This record gives sequence, structure tokens and C-alpha cells, in this order.
Amino acid sequence: MSGLVELARFNSRVDADLARLYLEDQGVGAVLFDADTNSILGGTLPTGVRLMVLDEDLQEARSLLRDYQP
Repeated sequence: MSGLVELARFNSRVDADLARLYLEDQGVGAVLFDADTNSILGGTLPTGVRLMVLDEDLQEARSLLRDYQP
């Protein structure tokens, strides 16, 4: 069984969500961690919003994210 790994961090939930939606449109499942906490704290959470993917999808997701244009 694969675990979730961090693909990227974003300063805002909107930016992270757009990247998540792009990955999902390309067939790679992704979830956000710390999105609600970061929103509640007004975007001041030092860790940002983490975009997570399955370990087995990490390389493909990295490649897709390099080509991503928000």
C-alpha cells in the first residue's frame, strides 16, 4: 500500500487547489493538507498548504507540475 507524500507547498489555498485540480484533470489524484488551518489563520501558517499525492504517483505529478501554468 502506498502512502501520501508531499509534492509541493503553496502560500494560499486557492493556488494549491488550482494545482490539485490540474493534476486531477491529468489523471493524478491529489489532496490538500493544512488548507483549512491556513485559511483560518489568514494565510499566516508557516507551513503553507501542502499538496499531497500517492508515493507511486510522485514522479508523474512532479513532471505535470513543472508544465503547470495557473
